[in-house]
Amino acid sequence: MNVTALDWGIIAAFFVISLLIGLFSAKSAGSSAKEFFLSGRNMPWWLLGVSMVATTFSADTPNLVTDIVRKNGVAGNWAWWAFLLTGMLTVFVYAKLWRRSEATTDLEFYEMRYSGKGAAFLRAFRAIYLGVFFNVVIMATVSLAAIKIGAVMLGLSPYQTLLIASIVTVVYSSLGGLKGVLLTDFFQFFIAMIGSFGAAYYILDLPEIGSLSNLLSHEVVATKLDFLPDFSDPNMYIPLFIMPIAIQWWATWYPGAEPGGGGYIAQRMLSAKDEKNAIGATLFFNIAHYALRPWPWILIALASLVIFPQISDLQAAFPNIPVDKLGDDLAYPAMLTFLPTGLVGIVLASLIAAVMSTLSTHLNWGSSYIVNDFYLRFVKPEATDKQLVAVGRISTVGLMVLSAVLALALSSALDAFNILLQIGAGTGLIFILRWFWWRINAYTEISAMAISFVVAIFFEVINPKVGWIAIPENQMYLKLVYSVSITTIGWLLVTFLTAPEKDEVLLSFYRKVTPAAFGWKKVLDRYPAEKQEQGALPKEIGLMLVGTVMVYAALFSTGFYIYGNAVAGTIAAVIALAGGGIILKAWKNLH
Repeated sequence: MNVTALDWGIIAAFFVISLLIGLFSAKSAGSSAKEFFLSGRNMPWWLLGVSMVATTFSADTPNLVTDIVRKNGVAGNWAWWAFLLTGMLTVFVYAKLWRRSEATTDLEFYEMRYSGKGAAFLRAFRAIYLGVFFNVVIMATVSLAAIKIGAVMLGLSPYQTLLIASIVTVVYSSLGGLKGVLLTDFFQFFIAMIGSFGAAYYILDLPEIGSLSNLLSHEVVATKLDFLPDFSDPNMYIPLFIMPIAIQWWATWYPGAEPGGGGYIAQRMLSAKDEKNAIGATLFFNIAHYALRPWPWILIALASLVIFPQISDLQAAFPNIPVDKLGDDLAYPAMLTFLPTGLVGIVLASLIAAVMSTLSTHLNWGSSYIVNDFYLRFVKPEATDKQLVAVGRISTVGLMVLSAVLALALSSALDAFNILLQIGAGTGLIFILRWFWWRINAYTEISAMAISFVVAIFFEVINPKVGWIAIPENQMYLKLVYSVSITTIGWLLVTFLTAPEKDEVLLSFYRKVTPAAFGWKKVLDRYPAEKQEQGALPKEIGLMLVGTVMVYAALFSTGFYIYGNAVAGTIAAVIALAGGGIILKAWKNLH
């Protein structure tokens, strides 16, 4: 691939601007730990929302979408489209609750909602488990995508790619804290969008493709276009649609789509000016993530089926790619090698932006766990802000090194995606209920975490070797059913066999976040003086459903227009606009 001086100039300018933003934010970020990790709790919805979108606009996301489309067609995207239900639940039910908690991280929640050694263990263990191990896996998948892009488009070795991406990202993340991450995300978001849409537009005009209509009528592509899987074939519609919609979205834990909010999504909500801005940020994120971005990736994935129908075609075109890095996800960067001078520089900058925005968020988020929920809470409670910021910067570097090492051992983003879903299977319902059901205690969460991990190891590592549970190749979705069932039964038994939290702990939490009272009635009845606010949960659930329909309508309206079905596209657009009107009115009425 011919990368000219103009392209390198665009990439260099991108790096310089990103570093300058980090330097600009360094002084305020270093003033305190809360400034470093929450940017003073004074961020507006639009900046936070764009940052969430930029974070999930990871370099591995278009690779993942390409992998899905090439294997299972457009309908295969329900594996992640279904998480919109989780997202909208967070928008209308949990965003305001998180902001009211005034926690520094979502792990601080544990010692608000629970008490004693169980709560302390949860906070400490998950600080390391999520902040280090789980977080490193996520960053490694992003780094893997960077490795594949660097190899295909620039001819770089894995080590060269990781060294370049790591140094720049670590510098501005460690200097600028969350504010630096947010401002850089804002800049990188627009670069990423321009690159994504520009690449799709140019690729559709390639001689091998001809036009959008030629692409859609191609015999290989035409079978991949349906929004929904073939409902006459249970081996298609059950894993591709029924499982994600019926179980996956509420039962599994996945970073960026946690039931009830969590991780870096919670970090953004906690740094918002107020509840209204927390809601607005998560609403913008879900609209942009699910309705605005997918189609350029999908179109490029479909085009790749024409030019590289088989993995063997990718191998022939890029013989220097290691065999363990070959896969359908490689088709996305492979298609970008056809881009012309100038656009190559913009697209490369956009892909670098996608890598860096995700890595920087995960570095700051993971570091916040290490500093606030482990070091400050358990190692050195008397630490000064200067010391906390220093530990935050050191842990940022350490997390990047670990993720780079793991990235060299991975081969597929889709493999990592499936493993992470399996590990979190069965825990999601706890994160939804713990705000509204007084009976859940620390041992509920500890047991769910342990059971889901053991079950995941059994199905992913042990069972394939010993074959105790026979799972047909075309019914691998049964692993999720078994995992969710076993884990849920397990934590429910533990909940009822262990004592509930003390009344003073439950009342303190209830007064702080004021959730809907129906799930707290048994506790509140013992204290008649406590005001029992029933809340607006039914209305919030209604808005969640309206928001879900709105975003899906917008997503499919775009798809219908692309497919040339203007009537269906217009109907879907009207539905999306109507839903948007209802939600906008509700949001404006918030105090």
